[in-house]
Amino acid sequence: MGHWNCKNRFEAILSGEKADRPIVSGWMHFIEREQEAEDFAKATISFTKKYDWDWVKINPRATYYSEVWGNEYNFQDYRNVFPKQTHASIKKPEDLWKITSIKAVSSFPLIEQLYACKQIREGLPDTPLVQTVFSPLTILLFLAGRSPYINETVYGSDKPLSLNDLFIENRAGVHHALHAISLTLADYIEGLYNAGIDGVFYAVTGTAHPELFDESSFNEFSRPYDSIVLDAASRRKVILHTCGKHAHPERFNDYRIDGISWDTEAEGNLSLEGGLNVTKVGGIDHTLFASNDIKKIQEQASSALKIMNDHPFILAPNCSIPINASDEALWILKKSIN
Repeated sequence: MGHWNCKNRFEAILSGEKADRPIVSGWMHFIEREQEAEDFAKATISFTKKYDWDWVKINPRATYYSEVWGNEYNFQDYRNVFPKQTHASIKKPEDLWKITSIKAVSSFPLIEQLYACKQIREGLPDTPLVQTVFSPLTILLFLAGRSPYINETVYGSDKPLSLNDLFIENRAGVHHALHAISLTLADYIEGLYNAGIDGVFYAVTGTAHPELFDESSFNEFSRPYDSIVLDAASRRKVILHTCGKHAHPERFNDYRIDGISWDTEAEGNLSLEGGLNVTKVGGIDHTLFASNDIKKIQEQASSALKIMNDHPFILAPNCSIPINASDEALWILKKSIN
C-alpha cells in the first residue's frame, strides 16, 4: 500500500491483512444527547474529532430497537445507560404474534437513526463508520421486558414474562417474532449502507452465556436469525460483539463476520491469544475507564499490541466505555497507537 489512511487501514485489517499499524477506537453513550438524531450526531462527530479515532462505532441509545415495536421509556430517568421502561410490547405469550416485520422507512426510531447516520457521515467523510445492530434474540428479550444479560433486570420492568413461558411454552410464537425482527433488521441495514455506513457492529449482547441460553437453545433461537441479518450485512464489514462472562467468542468462528469483539478479561472467556478465525477487536478492560486506572490501561494496551504484533488487530475497549471515563483515560487509549 503506497499511502495508508483510515479507510484503507480499516478495510485491510478487517480483511485479515496487516496494515502499517493497528487501528484504535473507543465508544461510549451520550445519555444527555441521545434522544434526538441531530444532537446525537453532533455528539458523535465531536467525540470522534476530539480524540481522532481511526474508526467509529456509532453508539445510539440502547433502547431504540425495542422502540420500533412499541416499547416505551422515560428518558428523564436512567439507570446506568438504560432509561426506565414504562411499557413492554410483549406482556403475555399471545403478544409474540403481534411482532411483525417493518420497513425501516415506516418506523420512526429507524428513520431517526438513519438520519443520524447520514449526519455523522457528512461530518466525518473520511472516517470508517459502523452502526450498532442488536441481534433479534436480544431485541426480543427487551420487548418482553427482560435483560439480555445474566442476573440483570430491565429498569422499570417489574413482572416480565419468564424465560420458560417464552422459549419453552411458546416456541412457535418466539420463532415468528424472531423472524419478523430479523427481516426488519435486514431491511434497515440496506438503509444504513445507502446512508454511507461502512459496516455493522453486530451485538449478540450477553445471550451466549450458557445460564441464559445453553448452546442448543442458542443454536435454535439465535443462530438462524443471526444468519438472516448477517447475510444482509455481508457486502460490507461486520464486527460481532459477544458480551460479558462466558461469552464464547469461539462459537462464532463459522459466522459470516470480519471481526470479533469480546471481553478478554471476563470469567470463562478466551484470552486475546485464543484461536479465532477473524480479526480480533479489543484488548482493554472497559471497566478500567470507570476507575481512571491510567497505569493499567497503558499496560493492557501495550500487552495487547505486543501479543498481536504479527496479526491484523484493532485495539479497543472490550465493551462500551463507562460514561464517567476521564479525558485523560481516553487520550491514553488513543495515544497507545504510535
